[in-house]
Order: sequence, then C-alpha cells, then structure tokens
Amino acid sequence: MKSLKFLGIIGLLAILGTVFAAAFFFGGFFNVAASEDDPDIVNSALEHVRTASIARHAVDKPAASLDDPALVQAGAKSFSERGCVHCHGGPGVEWSKFSEGLNPGPPDLKDVVDDLLPQELFWVIKNGIKMTGMPSFGKIEVPDQEIWTMVAFLKKLPMVSEADYKAWTAAPAKP
Repeated sequence: MKSLKFLGIIGLLAILGTVFAAAFFFGGFFNVAASEDDPDIVNSALEHVRTASIARHAVDKPAASLDDPALVQAGAKSFSERGCVHCHGGPGVEWSKFSEGLNPGPPDLKDVVDDLLPQELFWVIKNGIKMTGMPSFGKIEVPDQEIWTMVAFLKKLPMVSEADYKAWTAAPAKP
C-alpha cells in the first residue's frame, strides 16, 4: 500500500512538472532572443545532445586519402566559395561581422577540428546543425565529393598558412 502511494506521488509530481514546463515554454517565458545568453544548463544539454547525435550518425568514410594536397586545396576553395569563411573565418581572413550575432557563435574551426573525426566533420557539413546557423550543404545538393574536399582542408586547417590559403582561394588570372 505504501509503494502505491509513493508511485502516486511520483506520478503527480511528473504531471505537475510537465504542466509547469509546458506553461513556461509555450507561454513565452523562455527567452529565444539571440541577443541573450542561454542558461548554462541549456548550453550543456544542447552540447551533449549535439555531440552524441554527431557521434551516432556520422558513419560515412572518405573514399580516398584526405592527405592529397590537391584535395586540400580544392577544399579551401570550396570553403571560401560556399561562404564558410563568413562565419568561421580562415587563415588571414576574419569572419564577417554578422556572425558575431549568432547564438551560439560559430566555432573557430582551427581550435576544434582536431577533436572531430573526418566522418563527423563530413556529417556536420552535409547535414548542418539545428538552432546554430550551420546550414545543411547536402540539402542544397553540394556533392559528397566536394564536402570531402572541405573535410580534407579542415583537417589541415591548423597548419595552413595565410599565404597558402590566399593562393588556393584566389580567382584564376584572366588571360
């Protein structure tokens, strides 16, 4: 009889918690403004969910070695032309001012690429990440091979010089 009463109290608390959460979120009390920082518990939960999701879903493997210099250079060009540099910056290139208004802010990729496997980088570029401003390049039909070139570039990013990046991304000389 005591366990039945205990379970009833737990059930009541669960119902009250659900009603409170629904009233809080659907009642507009949670501030969704990008100009306001999220509470630490929200940031922590989102980071954990993002990391676990990427690890679970990132299964594609590169078809070729990502160390090929031509692949890295092609990836630098795609990184620049597809607009990645606007949010993430690049060697010798500052990110665009608007990216400072994103919440969460875009990571400085040279600081995080060593922590991610190539298949994880591929998955993020191809699928994007909800509620971060990171778009899905797969959704706009960027070919997988081009995405792999970006991965090759990103894996070398911490070692890419400003001069190399500028040469790799420069427009071809007109005859």
